[in-house]
Amino acid sequence: MSDKKPLLSFNDVHVEVEGKEVVRGVTLTINAGETHAIMGPNGSGKSSLSQALMGHPSYAITRGEAFLKGESILDMDPDERSRAGLFLAFQYPLAIPGVTVANFMRSALQSHRGKDADMSDFRKLFKAEMNALGIDHVFATRYLNEGFSGGEKKRIEILQMAMLQPSVAILDETDSGLDIDALKTVAEGINRFHNDNNGILLVTHYQRLLNYVKPDYVHVMKAGHLVKSGGPELALELEDRGYDWVVGEEENQKVEV
Repeated sequence: MSDKKPLLSFNDVHVEVEGKEVVRGVTLTINAGETHAIMGPNGSGKSSLSQALMGHPSYAITRGEAFLKGESILDMDPDERSRAGLFLAFQYPLAIPGVTVANFMRSALQSHRGKDADMSDFRKLFKAEMNALGIDHVFATRYLNEGFSGGEKKRIEILQMAMLQPSVAILDETDSGLDIDALKTVAEGINRFHNDNNGILLVTHYQRLLNYVKPDYVHVMKAGHLVKSGGPELALELEDRGYDWVVGEEENQKVEV
């Protein structure tokens, strides 16, 4: 991994929510071309880590450091982190009444490119990405996520990622609430986005997304810590054995040391 280009790296990150520490010293580096998956049970701190890295004000990084392409992001506002190349697909995307999908996407893209950027290619790009994700063009004129199903919301998240082309995409439980057809479509969108110049951090409970988006590395998070890391075979073992064996194994190793 050392000969690859680091895109997102964070060291000894601690996160507090309403005065409670929920992430307790997490260290990870995502290099160009890599896909990492963080798995773990509910309440392990996976989504809190994702929100904190993106700059959500309710999730305070109280200790540690985080860099995107070598530049510290801790003093950046969320919009600055986004323009710098960091993207977060939410577990529960919010509806924005009064703002159409097309206007939202256009505004987001223009914010990334700069206010004086040429946007003449927007319509062509927008339609092409909608077609690739199997999104009916009628959604362009609907208000963002208002009345959308879970699968429709997740497709719109992946559409935004495809339009913005971030350096690193954090996908927070993108598979939740998806039926098998929607899961395959979303996975195809993720795979089409991924290349040797960007990185992906998948946050998930289950192996099923990893059947379609193959991770290079799998990490297990428990009680705010990364307790085990491995290759894609680790996800299969977790699916078969659950999470308790990992924690027990780590505790036994600590006792032996």
